[in-house]
Amino acid sequence: MDNTKNKSFQEKYDLFRGLDPDVLQKKFLNALLRIQNVRRGSIWIKRGRTYVCVEAAGIDSENIVGVTLDAGSPSIVGWVIENGKRTIAKAVSDRRHNREVEAHFAIKSSQILCFPLLVNGEIFGAVQIIDTNPDSIHLNLESSYLSHIQNLVEICSIALGNALSYAKEQKKNRRLSSTLSRIEKENTIIGQSKAFHTSMELVKSYADTDFNVLITGESGTGKELVAERLHRNSARVDYPFLAQNCSAIPETLLESELFGYKKGAFTGATRDRAGLFEAADGGTVFLDEIGDMPMGTQAGLLRVLQKNEIKPLGSNRVQFINVRIIAATNKDLVGMIRENRFRQDLYYRLSILPVHLPPLRERKEDIPLLARHFLNIESKKAKISEKKIAPETIHHLVAYTWPGNIRELENLIRYLMVTTQDEVIRPDDLPEHILKATPNEITQNTNPMDSDPQTSKTQDLRDISAMTWPDLEKAYVRALMEKFNWNITWAAKASGINRSTFASRMRKLDIHRGTGPPS
Repeated sequence: MDNTKNKSFQEKYDLFRGLDPDVLQKKFLNALLRIQNVRRGSIWIKRGRTYVCVEAAGIDSENIVGVTLDAGSPSIVGWVIENGKRTIAKAVSDRRHNREVEAHFAIKSSQILCFPLLVNGEIFGAVQIIDTNPDSIHLNLESSYLSHIQNLVEICSIALGNALSYAKEQKKNRRLSSTLSRIEKENTIIGQSKAFHTSMELVKSYADTDFNVLITGESGTGKELVAERLHRNSARVDYPFLAQNCSAIPETLLESELFGYKKGAFTGATRDRAGLFEAADGGTVFLDEIGDMPMGTQAGLLRVLQKNEIKPLGSNRVQFINVRIIAATNKDLVGMIRENRFRQDLYYRLSILPVHLPPLRERKEDIPLLARHFLNIESKKAKISEKKIAPETIHHLVAYTWPGNIRELENLIRYLMVTTQDEVIRPDDLPEHILKATPNEITQNTNPMDSDPQTSKTQDLRDISAMTWPDLEKAYVRALMEKFNWNITWAAKASGINRSTFASRMRKLDIHRGTGPPS
């Protein structure tokens, strides 16, 4: 080999120093093609009992990337990976050659040079260098020349193997971080009201299935948290959970985000990009604000639901995927169907398992619980001592209608943590619009007994003449406590006696949180 060729090989050795597998694969393959003066090649990685093409170059390369070959079917790459040996094959006559891959190609392979890829003695894939000239005149198969290429392949195999291992560890770390993040959020779905428990029981039963779920409810009611819980409690928990807000980006960009695109599909598409559905394969896709999805994109989503397939922008081939879709909206989709703004067939496929999240104004008894929970969480994040909330302050919080729901309450707690100077948050610390709620409004708007399952027996006490005096008193005291979220001061005030007397009667009647009403 002359000095020019030696210099060329040395330059190729210097190319592979990064840890990005995509970059390494492309550089590796293109270097081999230039050295051998051919225009087609591919890199295959072994995954279980299959071989997957992760990089390709030349005419029709876009139709090779992503192709999966079963280990039981004949193929040159399969033979090389399983035997750990370099091979040279005539595409026309070699029985190992898988002709199905090139069945629709205008230009077929004539001769194939294939090397195994290994690191630390373990074979993880193969690289093919392909001559498409019918006379097979381009590949240089001289022994000395192949030895130099073999050295290059071995060096690049180590670099590529390490890059793939590094990428795999990064993926594990991201998944671990995602899991830890979900664990931190897990307890934010809390409540004790009947409306809340009804919704959560549905969510619990839905998690065990693989059907699509439609979550409805006003903004700020926690729809994404519920979607995460559905995924976390499902058989897909070890696969990705990816979310997309359908109202956040324009229609054309939304399509590319969901379905992906091929290089050259539009201006700026300089390389292939996987969409959300492909990236979440095996896991769950959460589509928030589904009511804002344009009609054109709805057709593509319907194809996913009907056939489990996607077609990236600029591609003439479909890809099969396996995802569960959870959609959410704060809009009236039935009304939108009547106005021809939402597809009826898509609605029925999305709403196989519906769940409605009640607004915070319909779960008043959860407000004190949520407020204290957010105080605890935000105090830990800020690494400061947790502030307390005065009973009178809770009184005003319960009276407020919360148009922004749980999100508004959470943001208020953050505001109060910063603006409140004392360790106790008092009514004067609240914003003016919340202070406008009066005690009378509290009584009119709040009745925990209407939604607390523990008080159902108390509500059914119609004939009090059949009760003994102690039973009647016990039922009355317990009903007051549950109405005012076990705040003795409020309950005593409502009963017309002082606090100490009320507390004394509670002790004598053996009433405490967790005891049921008299049967």
